[in-house]
Amino acid sequence: MATISFPNLYTHRKVAETKAKSCDICYRLTSSVLITPDNKDFFYICPSHLKEPALCTPKIDTEAIEARKKKELEEEIERVKKEYEEKQKKRKEEKEKGKESEKDKDKKDDEKNKDKDEKKDEKDQEKSKGSRSTSREGTKSPPVEEEPRIFELKPTFYQQRLLKKRQAEVAKRNRERLRDPTFFPSVPKNLP
Repeated sequence: MATISFPNLYTHRKVAETKAKSCDICYRLTSSVLITPDNKDFFYICPSHLKEPALCTPKIDTEAIEARKKKELEEEIERVKKEYEEKQKKRKEEKEKGKESEKDKDKKDDEKNKDKDEKKDEKDQEKSKGSRSTSREGTKSPPVEEEPRIFELKPTFYQQRLLKKRQAEVAKRNRERLRDPTFFPSVPKNLP
């Protein structure tokens, strides 16, 4: 008898609403599925059950979180570099013109200082609100806090899943045996 085993790590996925089936716990229709990485086991479950500590515990993928933060940081650095290059171009153009009077230059310097102060205030506000950032292309929406995608079932529920898989395998093997004509004994051909 082959033993069935699969890791106790389940990934939360969504299926189409037309493919929704009843939840294994409360029997309501749901489109959420927990599935093992090797696709050996899956079951439908309501998203509200995933928050129950008696059923499963979320596994936080720290590598993915760090990668996402690093990507956001790189995007911010690129945006700041572009702004700096644009400012340098503007300064070169202003130096080439050089025809403006000293008063105009003083006023522009005051305006630049005000712009810098306003940008610093905007950056401080962005940091306090979260990671909202505005760019010249448009505004970016704040990133949505993702729910955990990988879960580990509690031992009792995991054992139930293993037992269901074993029972399904035994039932399948029994059906195959019953279809096989050599499984049953043959009628005796010799007279007694």
